[in-house]
Amino acid sequence: MSELRFEVIGARHEPYAVVPTLILRLRISEDSGQQIGTIALRAQIQIEPRRRRYDGAEEDRLLEVFGEPARWGDTLRTLLWTNASLVVPAFSGSTEVDLPIACTYDFEVVAAKYFHSLDGGEIPLLFLFSGTVFERRGTGFSIDQVPWHHEAAYRLPVSVWRAMMDAYFPDSAWIRLRRDTFDALHQYRGRRVLTTWDEAVDSLLDAVSEPEPV
Repeated sequence: MSELRFEVIGARHEPYAVVPTLILRLRISEDSGQQIGTIALRAQIQIEPRRRRYDGAEEDRLLEVFGEPARWGDTLRTLLWTNASLVVPAFSGSTEVDLPIACTYDFEVVAAKYFHSLDGGEIPLLFLFSGTVFERRGTGFSIDQVPWHHEAAYRLPVSVWRAMMDAYFPDSAWIRLRRDTFDALHQYRGRRVLTTWDEAVDSLLDAVSEPEPV
């Protein structure tokens, strides 16, 4: 049976993908000397919010995710971010491969809310690996499973996440509206001959804004 080790050694964004795509660099090592034919690898990626600190502004933005900071001892729990898979080509000793992660900027998704709420520092991630290993044995192969205890921690720089979203959505953020709300906003924009959605929202905000108390 092969003796595998997994390590996440870096992250960058893919500049030419159709959707925002984070590229995580994996190093896979095999310590027994067994030659690996291929690995059909799966990774469950979790966010571990307890493993970092938050300033006051971040706490305010995370109210919708975790509630009041006084309750964070109970609510600050591990979050499932996503699942990913790839086929690792043949190697012996060790190899490095890219694990692509398709991301969203939809603020109805908890992970996007969490990432956007952070001003800096790192995002603590935990990778849980599984899959099928095809080992070379003489003129044939043997098949084994990646044991469930294989995991790797990685601290993703918030700057990498922000650079990715800035590349795909420069100076922008996304919200999702009900269709009837969107239709009403579209009519409002047309009646007032506003050229952008920002102008439409700014107009509505100006209409309901109240003077600051003296």
